[in-house]
Amino acid sequence: MEFKFKDKERARDLVQLINRKVPDRPVKIVHVCGTHEVTITENGLRSLLPDRIDIREGPGCPVCVTPTADLDAALQLARDGAIVTAFGDMMNVPGTDKSLKELKSEGADVRLVYSVSEAIKIAESTDREVVFLSVGFETTTPMTAAVLANDPPENFSILPSNKLIPPAMKSLLELPDNDIDGFIAPGHVSTIIGVEPYEPLVKNYGAPIVIGGFEPLDILYALALIVKQIAAGKPEAENGYERGVDYGGNRKSQDLIKNVFKVTDSRWRGIGNIPESGLTLNSNYENRNARQRFDIDPEAGQESPPNCLCPQVITARATPEECDLFRETCTPKSPYGPCMVGEEAMCNIWYRYGGRPKL
Repeated sequence: MEFKFKDKERARDLVQLINRKVPDRPVKIVHVCGTHEVTITENGLRSLLPDRIDIREGPGCPVCVTPTADLDAALQLARDGAIVTAFGDMMNVPGTDKSLKELKSEGADVRLVYSVSEAIKIAESTDREVVFLSVGFETTTPMTAAVLANDPPENFSILPSNKLIPPAMKSLLELPDNDIDGFIAPGHVSTIIGVEPYEPLVKNYGAPIVIGGFEPLDILYALALIVKQIAAGKPEAENGYERGVDYGGNRKSQDLIKNVFKVTDSRWRGIGNIPESGLTLNSNYENRNARQRFDIDPEAGQESPPNCLCPQVITARATPEECDLFRETCTPKSPYGPCMVGEEAMCNIWYRYGGRPKL
């Protein structure tokens, strides 16, 4: 049967299947992807589901989980005269005392770029040091690796703050009373890593993991597969996004990452240190690491402002509406915490669309 992105009958069938299979108890399903949260909220998918199904966003926003130490390092480099380049969402994320955007307004040379290649072009046009604040998950890391492997200008380096999704999922499963019944795994990350990295999580923690695409039908399909697994008592790592994800993932991208980066422990804002959850440059590329090149190592600053529930939101233990600051002190135009910065941040998404609208 031909698959269509807009199919009311198929959506109705999936919702009915979910209703039939979901246990008669609260069921908590977590995803780790800002794009998934946009699809869910923009299309009002929560309103189609039984109230006992609770869908939460975990640490699926790279902007939200970038620690203050990495932001403070970028701020220090800009103060010292380097040209610091960063993606647009990173410009507004608060460091210990200010954001890159605020420092730019004070005269520092901080530039918004849309890709690491754009940062390379800046380096080629100047003799000054150019630093790229490299954030993101497995999806964007291969592009940074490819640029570094292609002999960039000598005045170019990166601040590595790249992170890995499966260890973050593991950290959520190890939280006391996590109550997680299953995961929707991110489709774009999974195009790179495939299905296999999720299998140890299912084996060790017994929570179903289904890779989901980004259309409303993709989300409903992933939810249906999860509740079927829960009902059958047979958890597994399942590919619900076969048109985009192969079991083995993208081997070329994986090789690029392995050739340039190495796995390391990493601090996630709002969560803390997660073992083997980050990537830093390996010995062949250490000279491209701005931390080593400029001998900077700021201490970790305040990860969450007072009374901000971002740590609970990031770890799927609270919704934005449970925070007293949401929509009042904290808005997209004046973000108080990192969960309001960027279009993939849960508080930002709920501000725009609401959490469970009745459409």
